[in-house]
Amino acid sequence: MSGEDTQFPFVSFINNFQKEGKKRKKDQIMGMIVFSCSSTFLLPHLLVFALFINAKALLKIPGNESMPAVIVFGDSIVDAGNNNDIQTIIKCNFPPYGRDFDGGVPTGRFCNGKIPSDLIELGIKDTVPAYLDPTLKPQDLITGVTFASGGTGYDHLTSKLASVISLGDQLSYFKEYITKLKGIVGEDQTNFILTKSMILVVAGSDDIANTYFVLRARKLQYDIPAYTDLMVNSAAKFLKVITQGSNSDFSRYTMFYFRL
Repeated sequence: MSGEDTQFPFVSFINNFQKEGKKRKKDQIMGMIVFSCSSTFLLPHLLVFALFINAKALLKIPGNESMPAVIVFGDSIVDAGNNNDIQTIIKCNFPPYGRDFDGGVPTGRFCNGKIPSDLIELGIKDTVPAYLDPTLKPQDLITGVTFASGGTGYDHLTSKLASVISLGDQLSYFKEYITKLKGIVGEDQTNFILTKSMILVVAGSDDIANTYFVLRARKLQYDIPAYTDLMVNSAAKFLKVITQGSNSDFSRYTMFYFRL
């Protein structure tokens, strides 16, 4: 294993997944998709909740380490309200959403209460706010935000069809976030935060469930194995930007939940 793969195990996973892509059978791919693509099935969401709640154990954080922030990318599973003020029908900032949230207020979370990224027990904050929340305060940036947008996916067409924030645009917001963070805490502290923080990436189901099966927007171009390869390739590129981007000190604790 290379030093890069040791530091970023998910890079190794994605690279190996790509290398083996041609060997996978269609029925194996179909089985994975049926198991986890649709938001109408309960089990995948139970799994993602278990994944997030047990984040410390999964990442094996050394006892002398701490995480100053949680930084999140993805879709509705971890969108805390970024879709509220953009021109899309994919939003939920109205009742009965939020009825079990603090004060019973709909925040734009695609849930009646907290979303998985809010449930990470790292002692950082009670909830992870949306980056585009107009009430966001400078100190909120220090401990992390979510750039996620409900309806987005690894396929660029997915976000375009839903008129939501693409993963590419989320990265643009992330770069803007870094600039703001430097203005608040300085460059050294910003580098420390990026190095030590947890970065979550949660996406994939909207590509399969909506773009491929419901809207059938990719069915003429790709069969299922080819489309899942497209998703994996896009996910790999996204992950490499995060872990090997212009800032070489991106977090060593990257949780990459790819729903296939």
